[in-house]
Amino acid sequence: MRYTPAGIPAVEFKLRHESEQAEAGGKRNVIAEMPAIAFESLARLIAAAKPGAGARLEGFLAPKTKRSKRLVLHVTNIEFIEGT
Repeated sequence: MRYTPAGIPAVEFKLRHESEQAEAGGKRNVIAEMPAIAFESLARLIAAAKPGAGARLEGFLAPKTKRSKRLVLHVTNIEFIEGT
C-alpha cells in the first residue's frame, strides 16, 4: 500500500479474469489481465486479501494519471467470493 500526496491510501494490483463466453454461436475461453487501483477503505481490503483470492469488482476504466493514456480499472466496489 502507498499513500497519495494528499495522504489517501492506494493499492495498485493486477486483476486476472477467466471465463467462458458465448460468441458467434460458439464458446470462447477468455483469460485476461489488467491493471487496477483501489483507494481508501477498498485499498485496505485489497491489501489484506490473499493473492489469488476470488472477488467481484466494480469500477470504471480511466487513464492511470491525467497525463497517461494507459487504462486502469478504478475499483469502486469489492465483493469477495467465499471459498477462494
